[in-house]
Amino acid sequence: MWKGGSVIIKNIILVGVGGQGILLAARIVAAAAVRAGFDVTTNEIHGMAQRGGSVTAQIRYGEEVYSPLILEGTADVLGALEAVEALRYASSLRPGALAVVSRQAIIPVTVSSGQAKYPEDIGDRLQVTFQRLKYLDCTGLAEEKFGNGRVANLILLGALSNGLDLPGEAWHGAIGECVKPCFVELNRNAFEYGRTL
Repeated sequence: MWKGGSVIIKNIILVGVGGQGILLAARIVAAAAVRAGFDVTTNEIHGMAQRGGSVTAQIRYGEEVYSPLILEGTADVLGALEAVEALRYASSLRPGALAVVSRQAIIPVTVSSGQAKYPEDIGDRLQVTFQRLKYLDCTGLAEEKFGNGRVANLILLGALSNGLDLPGEAWHGAIGECVKPCFVELNRNAFEYGRTL
């Protein structure tokens, strides 16, 4: 929680690769914060999203928020749908901040072409890097519990919502606002399941 003068601002960073639902998750966080009565700013970096490249979203909320950018070392929560992306943004977190990381490994082109190696000890690296870590198999749980791996982002969002001060009704309203009507119930159920993890 960053204190700008006497104003308290929550900083959230969501990271992953193109197609994982990071931007939808960011819209839901922002909408939930607005519904809870906060001023909200967001910033998104798409990179080469359509080619499986990095996608980053920053959400800041509080009584008054003037900039959408999160200073290094001030994020309160990191949500990562890809494990290496979590390591890439570790320096964004303040000491003791919550990191919720999905176990999914998406092999980048540099690895599949033999130019680089994907770390085999990624779980160990995450444990060492983050003081407060929830390391979850969001995609596996989404497929097992809901028969749909595409709600992994909502499971992750549910798990990281426990590190924020937004009420449940704000989250549910935001999901209803941001998700197509035919998928609202599925996404709300995945979110609630994530809150139990």
